[in-house]
Amino acid sequence: MWALRRASNPLKFRGLSVGTSRGFCAKSEIVSSYVEGKVVNVKSPQPVSQSPRFHHSTNVGSKFYLEKRGFASQAGAENSGSDDDLEDGFSELETPANANESTVNALAGNEDQLISEPELSDDDNDDIGEPSQNALELSDNETDSVVKSLPRKRPTTELFNAIVSAPDVSVQSVLDKWVAEGKDLDRLEISNAMINLRKRRMFGRALQLSEWFEANKPQEFVERDYASRLDLIAKVRGLHKAEVYIDKIPKSFKGEVIYRTLLANCVVDHNVKKAEEVFNKMRDLEFPITPFACNQLLLLYKRLDKKKIADVLLLMEKENVKPSLFTYKILIDTKGQSNDMTGMDQIVETMKAEGIEPDIRTQAIMARHYVSGGLKEKAEAILKEMEGGNLEEHRWACRFMLPLYGALGKADEVSRVWKFCEKSPRLDECMAAIEAWGRLKKIDEAEAVFELMSKTWKKLSSRHYSTLLKVYANHKMLSKGKDLIKRMGDSGCRIGPLTWDALVKLYVEAGEVEKADSILNKAVQQNKIKPMYSSFLIIMERYATKGDIHNAEKMFHRMRQAGYQARIRQFQTLIQAYIIAKAPCYGMRERLKADGIFPNKSLAAQLAQVDAFRRTAVSDLLD
Repeated sequence: MWALRRASNPLKFRGLSVGTSRGFCAKSEIVSSYVEGKVVNVKSPQPVSQSPRFHHSTNVGSKFYLEKRGFASQAGAENSGSDDDLEDGFSELETPANANESTVNALAGNEDQLISEPELSDDDNDDIGEPSQNALELSDNETDSVVKSLPRKRPTTELFNAIVSAPDVSVQSVLDKWVAEGKDLDRLEISNAMINLRKRRMFGRALQLSEWFEANKPQEFVERDYASRLDLIAKVRGLHKAEVYIDKIPKSFKGEVIYRTLLANCVVDHNVKKAEEVFNKMRDLEFPITPFACNQLLLLYKRLDKKKIADVLLLMEKENVKPSLFTYKILIDTKGQSNDMTGMDQIVETMKAEGIEPDIRTQAIMARHYVSGGLKEKAEAILKEMEGGNLEEHRWACRFMLPLYGALGKADEVSRVWKFCEKSPRLDECMAAIEAWGRLKKIDEAEAVFELMSKTWKKLSSRHYSTLLKVYANHKMLSKGKDLIKRMGDSGCRIGPLTWDALVKLYVEAGEVEKADSILNKAVQQNKIKPMYSSFLIIMERYATKGDIHNAEKMFHRMRQAGYQARIRQFQTLIQAYIIAKAPCYGMRERLKADGIFPNKSLAAQLAQVDAFRRTAVSDLLD
């Protein structure tokens, strides 16, 4: 089916039996990293025409198998633990390279184009730029129809400004007043306001806008409007409320885009069981398996259960779903995270052989992993390729090149690229430059860029402040961080999860973990907004290093209260607190089993250290 077959390398994966006649996954070199270099021997008891199904099980002893009904998989496989940081982030790696096309989709009423996905790589130290919100995949036909139906009229931001400038008034009141004054309120105006609210992550107000639109102009509501509303409900009120809303959607509008929107939010929420249920529901409803749906599962399993990536690839093979550029990006990133540079290069070659050339974001992923893997010459070669010998023609690459040159320690290159951008700076380039100078420990230069940014743009968002705040946190500059937070408050800037995360890290790195804990707790109580996963984890890890079992358990519980499912990394951190405190840990294996987590090698070793009933030579003598 694909040239991926050519990179064949037999693998063995216990408990998985799938067919050899079309055993792409069994033979592909790509799969080897996901099953830890073991051999997969495959024999399928079912015809290729039958579609696999995914089943989530909390039974840690369960195995992968295929049967006539479908596909079942083991829960709780190994997690690398290295990619749990920017939980609230969004993938910028699948955003269309043509920004105008994205704008066209948005203005045509497809507010739900901003369905979010987790970042491909979430290591906080290795981010490529700031995560952005991402578009739903549109087929060529869909995109064409959107372009043709785009109204001639140019949208304004007047409605958006009216909604934002009235913080103490409900959006419904703003809209009712707008209509009473006889102002135009068509789909284009509403769509533009929706896009701007989403860009600023003002999902609560966006939801109120969607609710008003549905209540007052129900005849104009189409499937993508319902999908947009569903996405906002999932973000603001959770997956359960989103599922309840689906039952209210008219059957004629309850198509594939509705369920893939729910699937994407299950992935954002890292809910494996629910994501698999939704995916299987889509199969039951006989929706076609699309690259988008498969990519969602790949994103989920990349974070939580890398062994299942092979299952998704097999499913794509059986259903003849051709991998998209984003599919290859996920696989490249996963190889890079595993420090398998040879495997990463093989995937790139396979992608090229399929006629898909790496875009700038893909090159940035590769360069980042080359840097982390110590292959600096390869990283520099990729960066030169991104630049193409002409920054003027490849201006878009600057935002990726700056932090990468910073990670390489190339101050002269950072300076060269920034001087080019400085003449007519863009916000994303300024943020990238601040990050780059921060990596190089050149705080004055980072501050100078921030000042330029604050003078060029009248009002900065919390995301822009957080970039410099992270630099202060990384260098334990507590007093400067406090001053910046005060400046944020004075400017009227909205402080949200991203700022909390930087603030928490600032205090933790300064050794004031209790203060960081207090700040996070107050933020949750006052704002009722879900903090980022990394905000909890960094505090929990610091408590664990002190052997503070009580507070480590408290953070574990608060993460669960916030809606984060327990993962291996959380348990590893928690058990480490018991190890350092030299205290036995009762019932931990049962807790793991209840959460459907199967211990990997390192976690199993930790469990052995805290097992109150383990037998040793000394205990045998005493008995």
